[in-house]
Amino acid sequence: MYEYFVGQITRIETGYIVLETNGIGYKLLVANPYAFTENQQVKVYVYQAISDSAQLLYGFVDLDEKQVFELLIGVTGIGPKSALAILAASNHDGLIGAIQQENVRYLTKFPGVGKKTAQQIIIDLRDKVTKLGLSSTATLPVSDEIELLPPEAKGNQSLKDALAALGALGFSRRDVAKIVTQLEAFEAQSTDAYLREGLRLLTK
Repeated sequence: MYEYFVGQITRIETGYIVLETNGIGYKLLVANPYAFTENQQVKVYVYQAISDSAQLLYGFVDLDEKQVFELLIGVTGIGPKSALAILAASNHDGLIGAIQQENVRYLTKFPGVGKKTAQQIIIDLRDKVTKLGLSSTATLPVSDEIELLPPEAKGNQSLKDALAALGALGFSRRDVAKIVTQLEAFEAQSTDAYLREGLRLLTK
């Protein structure tokens, strides 16, 4: 229904932004709210998801991000929430590269993506990303930096997945290690929550 909104960012919170346009404030769920700046005048691409229990708006920094999101939610087993978590943990170039190069190992680094889902992503999207003109110059597999994340997260799978996702985003092991204690104290209930808090701490 909506393609994009043009307006002013009036609020930035963990997991969402508020965009005011024509006197109406729209709550947009986004992969990384800290990619936006408060009081900034912007164009935000949007996707509306309607279900029996809710009507949600998802926001994207550009058309490419929206297109990748729409591709992901077309894969069996991936809903809007999971797709947003993948986008939050991806530099997009690496994600597209992994799909084109059929790199299952890389894809399983994303929150909630097991081997079976990674294979389904490749099968469903390999040709579609090419048709959309999405391409990557990333060289895969990625560095073992992701594998060398801090050991403090053992026993907390959600935190461990979030730390791996931060590594996939390109943050160094050293920088991620500095926020482990803060994330442990955060006591989130999901990988997504840990990831967003980690992004906030690393980009503040």
